[in-house]
Amino acid sequence: MTIILTEKAAFRLRTFIKGSASATSETGIRVGVKDGGCSGYEYALDIADKPNPDDLVFKQDNIPIYIDPKSEPLVKGVVIDFVESLTQSGFQFINPNATDTCGCGKSFSVGDCTPDAIPCS
Repeated sequence: MTIILTEKAAFRLRTFIKGSASATSETGIRVGVKDGGCSGYEYALDIADKPNPDDLVFKQDNIPIYIDPKSEPLVKGVVIDFVESLTQSGFQFINPNATDTCGCGKSFSVGDCTPDAIPCS
């Protein structure tokens, strides 16, 4: 399995999917990365009506998860959690590939910032 959802994250994501105006049996989440943020890459998490033709597709807790192939090496093994506290609320990404993470937890870098997730050391 490429992405792992905690129980809290799965609950929140199912709620968002059910609340989507165009929800179907294919409606799920798209997980990926994009260039940006203070550390090099930024996480992308969106509701998706259906997979793109080249997406990697799997399910966890009855949630379809779609990952574009270019992002897969960077998010392989990521745990997505949902946290609620007095100071922050939202999805948190725990990435075993990250060699550096910014303070906000929304961006990260991997080794030499290649999609191969090569560690710095």
